[in-house]
Amino acid sequence: MLLSACTTKDAAEPEACGPVPNKTQLAWQEMETYAFVHFSMNTFTDVEWGYGDVSPTTFNPTDLDCKQWVKVFKDAGLKGVIVTAKHHDGFCLWPSKYTEYSVKNSPWRDGKGDLLRELSDACHEAGLKFGVYLSPWDRNSAKYGTPEYITYFRNQLTELLTNYGDIFEIWFDGANGGDGYYGGAREKRGVDRRNYYNFPEINKLVYSLQPNAMIFSDAGPDCRWCGDEEGWVGETNWSRLRRDDVWPGYPHNKELRYGHKDGNYWVPAEVDVSIRPGWFYHASEDHKVKTVKNLVDIYYQSVGRNGTMLINFPVDRRGLIHEIDADHIIKMGQIVKQDLATDLALDAKTIASSSREGNKYQANNATDGDKNTYWVPANNNPSELIITLGEHPVTFNRVMLQEYITLGQRVSSFAIDAYNQGAWKEIDKQTTIGYKRILRFADVQATKVRVRFLASDCSPMITHVGIYNAPHILDAPTITRTREGTITMHNNDANLAIFYTTDNSEPTIKSIHYTAPFETTGPVVIKAITVNIKDGTHSTETTERFDVIKKGWKTENVSGFSYVPDQSRWSAGTIYKYAFYVSSNNRQWTKVNSGEFSNIKNSPVRRDKTFTPIKSRYVKLVALANTEGDHVAGYAEFDILTK
Repeated sequence: MLLSACTTKDAAEPEACGPVPNKTQLAWQEMETYAFVHFSMNTFTDVEWGYGDVSPTTFNPTDLDCKQWVKVFKDAGLKGVIVTAKHHDGFCLWPSKYTEYSVKNSPWRDGKGDLLRELSDACHEAGLKFGVYLSPWDRNSAKYGTPEYITYFRNQLTELLTNYGDIFEIWFDGANGGDGYYGGAREKRGVDRRNYYNFPEINKLVYSLQPNAMIFSDAGPDCRWCGDEEGWVGETNWSRLRRDDVWPGYPHNKELRYGHKDGNYWVPAEVDVSIRPGWFYHASEDHKVKTVKNLVDIYYQSVGRNGTMLINFPVDRRGLIHEIDADHIIKMGQIVKQDLATDLALDAKTIASSSREGNKYQANNATDGDKNTYWVPANNNPSELIITLGEHPVTFNRVMLQEYITLGQRVSSFAIDAYNQGAWKEIDKQTTIGYKRILRFADVQATKVRVRFLASDCSPMITHVGIYNAPHILDAPTITRTREGTITMHNNDANLAIFYTTDNSEPTIKSIHYTAPFETTGPVVIKAITVNIKDGTHSTETTERFDVIKKGWKTENVSGFSYVPDQSRWSAGTIYKYAFYVSSNNRQWTKVNSGEFSNIKNSPVRRDKTFTPIKSRYVKLVALANTEGDHVAGYAEFDILTK
């Protein structure tokens, strides 16, 4: 039986449950999303990890504008930026007095530039928070691996923390030791990752100079790596960590995806991911920028799972955030804002299975929109809240829950139920909540929503339950075909429909409705759109051209071929110059086409080559040269054209 207690007498304040965040950690968590910037020597050498052996004169952006970066971040709703002040190659984006390997010896700004000064000024002017990444590894320094390097590293850290105003986060990663230039030694140097740097002393230095800064590393101490660079943290995600057992370069990184339920320190997860496959800019990845839908998913898989989202921007050789990257992140911010714009539970009638004595702990505190009020049940497990949405069914597809983490993270199991047509139906069941948990699911209609708290350490303290009906993202559908000729389409949203054509005409809501995979027997052009049938809105169009099916192929009038190079992050064997041959018997070959795939290094997308049709049973594509000048040939896809 559900009760809603009402009394004017408040019970004693609940005690903390396990480790709790400090004020700096609370403020950091509420930022939710912020930017990473990777821009340095690697941008101009087209690599990810430089050896530190490239001349400083290589660094020379033509149109660097930190205000452009900051405008993109602000337009996207991001709250700050962390810049790679020094990556593993040791090149410094500020004129450090402790090394010659910096912008002071580059042609940029005639050697008088200071990128950190320009960016920190732009951030402070725009109201964004500013942070720095200083790589503990330095492949340029001759001192690396010796005790003298630790003094060098701390001196550089002191420069960063004393010359650029308030720093909200200092970022250390776990890449430490390996091959390097090391002042010309060109050797491999290893270090004891756990003890070499004496991070406890480094942390003390940071706090003495920037007392309100967060320190990131695998082990924190203030926030931790999420265990991957793919844009997600575990659905079970404790902000607790056995911090003394972890260090930068910790080998059991999978643990970091979930935290430690028995952790004795508050070390929440930060989800770092790049908007492109690489962390630094590569023109060859201009077509691989994460889609708006990808970025929205990352938000829900990071912020929506009790983490923060640190999204990286590889600034290009001009010194600007690329137009594609800017467009996608701004649209992501707009969609997330729209998704969570209207809380259907705000001030709704809310009752609980029980409530702790006193107005301060009643059920309606969970739906009053105030982050500083909360509901606490009288008993620990189980307990529940019921929110009435109205007399008539209301459609929703998001539920947000938040704990009052000032006094700890408590809930370890909960479920969401919807009430419609006289019956309750479970729509989701999950584990942890923490600062913020957002659940997504297909559209549900209900007059009431019930949240059941099944297990928790100490009594739950729920500061917010929000219910939302997010607009559907109209992503263009994907279209694939098997070698046997089966066509499959997908649009990532079960609530939306796909309509398509096979006659090269433009698809509309009156075209063929895709409901299941179907067979094709020969060349075909498929055009498809995603449609929201409720309002008639639709996505951009996807067009895929398929030629003869590959199974049972016999003699055909071949009129061309298509080539797609390796699409992986570390691609190899991208063919640049080629020759194409045909044969009727696999013995005598005739060359019918040759040439080059122009600019394929920077734009490794599908390339079609056509020629006068010729009857053939066998074909051969010969790689004459690749983009790297070695003897590797790589193929993601190869197809023949017959029309």
